[in-house]
This record gives sequence, C-alpha cells and structure tokens, in this order.
Amino acid sequence: MEQRPSLMIPQLGADPASDFPDPGEALADPDGLLAWGGDLDPVRLIHAYHHGIFPWFSDDQPILWWSPARRCVLDPAAIRVTRRLQRTMARGGYRITADSAFADVVLGCAKPRDGQPGTWITTSMMEAYGRLHRMGLAHSIEIWKAGRLVGGLYGLSLGRVFFGESMYSDMRDASKIILVHLCRQLAQWHFPILDCQVSNPHLESMGACTIDRDEFIQLLQRHVARPAPDQSFKAALETGT
Repeated sequence: MEQRPSLMIPQLGADPASDFPDPGEALADPDGLLAWGGDLDPVRLIHAYHHGIFPWFSDDQPILWWSPARRCVLDPAAIRVTRRLQRTMARGGYRITADSAFADVVLGCAKPRDGQPGTWITTSMMEAYGRLHRMGLAHSIEIWKAGRLVGGLYGLSLGRVFFGESMYSDMRDASKIILVHLCRQLAQWHFPILDCQVSNPHLESMGACTIDRDEFIQLLQRHVARPAPDQSFKAALETGT
C-alpha cells in the first residue's frame, strides 16, 4: 500500500483532469514538488504537461509530480553546435530515424548511469509512455551506426511544444547529434521551445537556459493548443547513412 510522503503536499484523487494544485503552490525545497499519488493515465499525463507538471519518482516511492520554479528550455532555432560536432556530423556514417524503436530507446534511457544506483524510468513509466506513443503523442528519435542502435531520445509532442523526457548515448556525441537533428526539424515546424525540465551542463553547452515557471506556463498556454505539424516525426527525421 502506498505511504504518504512526510512532506505536506496534496494527494491527487480519482479525477485525472482536475485534481492538480496550481503549479505556483509547489514546494521550494525540494524545488518543484507539487503533489503525490494519482496514476499515470494518459488523460492525467496530458493534463499535467499542458500545465507545466511532470511525474518523477523511484520504484520505492509513490508517484510524485513536479513543477520547478525555473524550467530548463531550449529554443530549437538557436541550438548551439560546436565546430567539432559540426565536423562529426559532416563525416556522417550514421542514420537518424524516428518512432522506429520507441521501446528500445526508453530501455536505453532507463539504464543506470555512472554514479547512479537506479533509474526513475520505472516499469510503470515505461508502460505509461508506451501508451502515449501508441496514441501518437510520445516519440522517439534514434541514431544507428552499422545497423546498431547507439543512442536515442524520447518525449512528448503536444501542439507546437516538445517535452523532452530522457536521452542516452552508447557512442560519443550520439545524443548531441540526435538533439541537433530534432531541433532543426522542430525549428522548421516553428516550435518555440523544447522543454528540458531540469538544467545540466550537457544541455547548457548546446544553448539551453532556464526561465521562470510563470513564463514557461505562459508559453505553454500559447503553443500547446496550436495545431500539430501535418508531417509525422518518422517521415520528417528519417536520414540516410
């Protein structure tokens, strides 16, 4: 049976579309913790993302919902590509696909990283985002070398906002190459932001920055309701070797 966290935050009820508190009520410590409980029903997840909220928890915790005070975002049209990365991409020898190996990408992202004992991509999270993928809302971007999957990224696309969830790399610069290809396509589709949730040096090196929660939610209100692109991610991102 789920145990309520010791922190005084609201527990979500049965209604997946109206139970979330205002994101402005999130805790300052830990930054952004807003609510707990509920489920990972697609309606609840979509409602959460529309309001700048995302789930993040471990296997030994109940579902925890977050909306940090500052949000890491990347302007797809302003992604930063170093000269070294430009040379790597110019040499080619890899292939980019989309929505060709969603489950494998999620599994790759779930692998423990150096210095991390476990993963927040639990079995229930895999199942939940798999459902969103089958609904055409969650997408994976893959990179292949010599016929082998060597990296990937997955996230949600709602309207004209892409919400990045996680990425991994088994080849040097693989995740950076994926991010460049994704951002260039998002820029063509006039996506104003790629949500990166929480900042890290890898994302900052490619041009990501942080903005206030209120500014982020205002951007969502303007852009998640816009029509989605007519072209599929799969058709748009497929490249040759």
